[in-house]
Amino acid sequence: MLQLPHQSLQVAALPPQRIPAREDQAGPWHAEAVCRRDEAGLFFAPSKEPTAARLSREEAAKRVCARCPVMVECREHALLQPEPYGVWGGLTAAERRVVLARRRRREAEVKKPASAA
Repeated sequence: MLQLPHQSLQVAALPPQRIPAREDQAGPWHAEAVCRRDEAGLFFAPSKEPTAARLSREEAAKRVCARCPVMVECREHALLQPEPYGVWGGLTAAERRVVLARRRRREAEVKKPASAA
């Protein structure tokens, strides 16, 4: 089993103006994140991590995200910032790049004049 050093997730260290507040609660969304109780090493890759270990670690991180009550808020945070590393909201950095590219394409399609379509 992959053993990683224990570290605190640094989500709470972001400046308050960068973290969107949840509308349904008084505090910021990250206060309720399940990952705050897990090791940050699960969500962020060590340098020169072998592919098999990375895939296993990312799947474990996604399982944590899947049970998180603020997964959507976390994902949107990572897409809006954009966060270049780690698993956020159940998506890897590569998966977030795909989502962002799709959003850009959709926005470009919407902005095209009706006559060009």
